[in-house]
Amino acid sequence: MTYNIFRPAFCVAPVLASCLGMASALYAQQTDAVTGAEILPGWRTESNTRMAAFSLTLLPGWKTYWRAPGDSGIPPQFDWSGSQNVASVRIHWPRPTVFHINGLQQIGYHDQMVLPIEVTPVDPGSPMVLQARVDLGVCKEICVPASVDLHANLSGNGAGDPAIRDALRSRPDTAGEAGLSKIACSVDPIDDGLRITATMNMPDQGGVETVVFETADATVWVAQSIASRSGSVLTATTEMVSNTGAPFGLDRSDVVVTVLGESGAVEIRGCPSAN
Repeated sequence: MTYNIFRPAFCVAPVLASCLGMASALYAQQTDAVTGAEILPGWRTESNTRMAAFSLTLLPGWKTYWRAPGDSGIPPQFDWSGSQNVASVRIHWPRPTVFHINGLQQIGYHDQMVLPIEVTPVDPGSPMVLQARVDLGVCKEICVPASVDLHANLSGNGAGDPAIRDALRSRPDTAGEAGLSKIACSVDPIDDGLRITATMNMPDQGGVETVVFETADATVWVAQSIASRSGSVLTATTEMVSNTGAPFGLDRSDVVVTVLGESGAVEIRGCPSAN
């Protein structure tokens, strides 16, 4: 997921820490479950981007959400518009965990989340100031919203950070890395949207495999999928409902299918026709 910064940035922080220093303010609404939040300043990459991270620490037993949060979760929303010399921000999502609260399937991270963010400057020769407003949900027995306001000075070359590198290593495998040999998707209209079935020839990811479908259109609601495996073939079916309440056109190239298992995870981009 990449966020583009479309308007000129301005510095909103009254005081900036020197070099790689970081200052942050934390605002948790209705809960004290969030015990810490910061931007890890990371390092400059060979392509002149900056590999940083958003780090969130929760009380034991609390959880927060992945980009596709499940039945009733709240996906994190990021506002980078106060940043300075920032053209875009790309999130590298680590492999999430599937958990259940009150009988509902939810997907996210427990206790701590380190979310690598790759920041592209407008001018590689000038310092970057990253300003973030993050709205997210946190859950234990109940789910409540929280917000954090953070900023970090991303000047200089920085240094490698083990927490960021671990999070990057934990990303889901690509289709090629996972040994996917084929994916085919059938799409059928239903009264209020579409039913999509994906058939995937790929190695077992271990235990109960959860399959998550995503589209580029955030207004499309995607149901929890039903998945089954027969040998090397994994089949998953879901329903998608748009805000029009009617069948709609689906860009197959924008569909992302993620398979989450106990021993691995795979992110497959594109869902070509079965024909």
